Amino acid sequence: MSNVISLGVPKRPNLSQRQSTLLSSFAQHRRSAEDVFWLKENAEILNILASSGAQLTPHALDVYAAFYDGLEERMRFFPQYYRFLLSMCLDLEDLGLDGDTGRRLCETVHAADLVACELSDLQRAEAQYLMARRGVGEITPTLRARLLDFASEPRTFSVPNKKAAYELTHIVFYLTSYGAAQTELPEATVTSLEYAGLLAFLDQDVDLLAEICVALRFAGQCPSEIWEDWLAHEMGSFTLVPAPEGSVNDAYHEYLVTSWWAGIAGMTGFSGRPPQGNVEIFRHRAGPGPLRAISSLLYQLGPARSGDWGHMRSIFARSLAHDQNAILEGAAQSSAHFDRFFERFSRSNYISTQPLAGLT
Repeated sequence: MSNVISLGVPKRPNLSQRQSTLLSSFAQHRRSAEDVFWLKENAEILNILASSGAQLTPHALDVYAAFYDGLEERMRFFPQYYRFLLSMCLDLEDLGLDGDTGRRLCETVHAADLVACELSDLQRAEAQYLMARRGVGEITPTLRARLLDFASEPRTFSVPNKKAAYELTHIVFYLTSYGAAQTELPEATVTSLEYAGLLAFLDQDVDLLAEICVALRFAGQCPSEIWEDWLAHEMGSFTLVPAPEGSVNDAYHEYLVTSWWAGIAGMTGFSGRPPQGNVEIFRHRAGPGPLRAISSLLYQLGPARSGDWGHMRSIFARSLAHDQNAILEGAAQSSAHFDRFFERFSRSNYISTQPLAGLT
């Protein structure tokens, strides 16, 4: 006779079940499908699942069946949202939803030349990348060249500019077809990603750093172990709780992107136990990174600042809080190009260098 007593603890849902439950929440509970933010959130989660090769539970995509069936009419009435609609359509099909609507939508977008309505090269690249997924055109060589001109100027990414950094990651996503294409990017583009990653790490920005590490992996590079160790640690900071029906302003994007990075890096993302119905995603944040304090100190030094990391290192050690300096030292150890990055980040070349009197 066995003395083992079952406590009736429910089994933790597996990855496919967790992802499928999240899809149900995003599709049916967080927002109305008439809300443009519903398109944004659902396009993001579907894109992440499709680009990471997710294996969903049977019927997980049923929550999008009515949306998929009405896509052609929706596209006719809302052409201004064609990139959202086309992205969701293609991802649903790639995740297993039966249909050929994606090809027809690509042909419609191409025939209507909706790309010509875009003001931004990045938006044009996204549209051309999406259509190329069904064999309708490609990212044109002239557009590719302009994107690489922007992405291959590391100075742009040596000073804080989150908009430029996110644009850089998306350029890499489109040019590498989210890692599916064996595309060799210029060394300068990889350096730009590294500089942007250093700033994201110094800012302790988990969302941006996760995207940069994904972009580096899509570019065939191995991100800094220091950065990825920190991301792995931060994945434990998310909590998923039930929420009332309706819009939720939470940490969903950080959760999705870090989970995406984890899957690309060979780990398991989508931690926690998502509830049935609506979900709210909390992140228990650590203290702010030292980026602002470092920038402030450099600015206050004026003509006395130097781009020589070896010279400035002791000044930061005395001026920053212990935990801030530890992050800065971690950044310095995370990249073989840190000295060159710091020289540009310091912006000392814009002023005449003066002796650091009283600061050595």
